[in-house]
Amino acid sequence: MKNAWAVRIATDEVLETSVQLGVKNIIFYGGPGSPFRPASDKPLEKARNSYDDYVAIRERVESYGLTITGCENGFISDPKFFDIAFGGPKRDQLIELLAAEITDMGRAGIPILAYNWMPNSVWRSAGTQIRGGTNVTAWDSNASDQHSILDISEETEALLAGYDTSRENMWKCLEYWIKTITPIAESAGIKLGIHPDDPPVPELGGVPRLLGGFDAYKRLTSIVDSPYNGIEFCQGTFSEMEDAKDGGIYEMIKYFAERDKVLYVHFRNVSGTVPKFNEEFINTGYVDMKRAMETYNAAGYKGVFMDDHCPEIVGDTAFPGNWGGYRSRIFAQGYIQAMLESVTAKRPEQF
Repeated sequence: MKNAWAVRIATDEVLETSVQLGVKNIIFYGGPGSPFRPASDKPLEKARNSYDDYVAIRERVESYGLTITGCENGFISDPKFFDIAFGGPKRDQLIELLAAEITDMGRAGIPILAYNWMPNSVWRSAGTQIRGGTNVTAWDSNASDQHSILDISEETEALLAGYDTSRENMWKCLEYWIKTITPIAESAGIKLGIHPDDPPVPELGGVPRLLGGFDAYKRLTSIVDSPYNGIEFCQGTFSEMEDAKDGGIYEMIKYFAERDKVLYVHFRNVSGTVPKFNEEFINTGYVDMKRAMETYNAAGYKGVFMDDHCPEIVGDTAFPGNWGGYRSRIFAQGYIQAMLESVTAKRPEQF
């Protein structure tokens, strides 16, 4: 098991900080369907990343002695890909475009693509404060101020209203995607994993949420029984599920890790499960993080753990393009590395 850091813009500062902290592996935000910014914050004009772009970012990261473990994005939240989510007329054409980019990514030597199946993205209600007055996001299923973290336009809402957004149709479309893309990903040498629905509730904004429970993920991973059809295991979101109660989070970790379905882990904590929860520091949530790490280890998991949704603390400066700041992420990285050392009995240089 190893540690990883997620980056959106691979600046010298970000990569140098990674090396200094002992981080060995990088997950970058972007990839198929979502152009990335390799080393600057300049506006993007191109439609997609090329094979050369993937080679360039891999070589840039490797020049610092680091390894790109994979990338993650949320292409399905872009209205131009709604035909894939809901079975529109351009579905096959759009899948073909993504498949071509996935193939380029694989040829360039990047082994994992993580994504989600939330057309209207992550939702939250009013935030709250935790230790020391730190502001964090929260969810309350009974709140009146529920909203997507995306700025969903009236045009996008009208577009969604024109699709068959029934749960049955969305499952059919997800199964179509998995059955079509998995053989392509396998040929390209790229494992695909889907992030759970955050928050894991049945429906938001009139659009069903499919991946909010243990049984839903069992169904997903059985669509195509392949190591290339896996899970971006956001432990924070799995911990929000009703299935996580009474030790269920450790059961889910064990079940999917033993079956080699966990591609990598967002190692974060939350205050509780739906219908109401808030995000937490890595050591202040309800999940016993040492027990969780021990469960991954006992189940034979060999992948990486990354910090995620770190609360931004006083005096922090933004980690370029990421959720949360330097100070909070460094705290989380130190916690992860200490936990790895404790559970695996290995020194950091051996991770």
